[in-house]
Amino acid sequence: MTDQAPAAAMDGPDIPGKPTSASRTTLSHIMTHNDTNLLGTVHGGVIMKLVDDAAGAVAGRHSGGPAVTASMDEMAFLEPVRVGDLVHVKAQVNWTGRTSMEVGVRVLAERWNESAPATQVGSAYLVFAAVDADGKPRRVPQVIPETERDERRRQEAQIRRTHRLARRRAIVELREKRAAEGLED
Repeated sequence: MTDQAPAAAMDGPDIPGKPTSASRTTLSHIMTHNDTNLLGTVHGGVIMKLVDDAAGAVAGRHSGGPAVTASMDEMAFLEPVRVGDLVHVKAQVNWTGRTSMEVGVRVLAERWNESAPATQVGSAYLVFAAVDADGKPRRVPQVIPETERDERRRQEAQIRRTHRLARRRAIVELREKRAAEGLED
């Protein structure tokens, strides 16, 4: 559900680009006992939901309407999160295609009752597809990098996109080959 919409659905006037800062956001949440796993630390799924929530807000802001999660890759958990941690999920659009966007997310945590700086505990990259009221892909504005860091993130996102597309192509080719040989999955 990315950049594969028919050309007719994409006709229309050019959409003005938006700077990276226009949709960047931070979602903060304090972790409680309800968020823990069997080891007593915060469940990875809780962090992943916060990541998806923040990324979805950014994608919706950037695209000017609904956007759905198409994929999540490279979710990295760097440090455990504990009950009482104040978690900050920082998200921004790194790259845009015709109907999809890559959103980069950094997850930081700090103790709720201490003044020590927050430390990075995770990161992720998600791809969102902008959709209209009928669930069909719709165009998104191009992201305009504002800093060298934003430009680096855009370039790295393009590399990840190239790898995602190559991986998808290789898998499709392998499945087609196996099907032609009469091999079942």
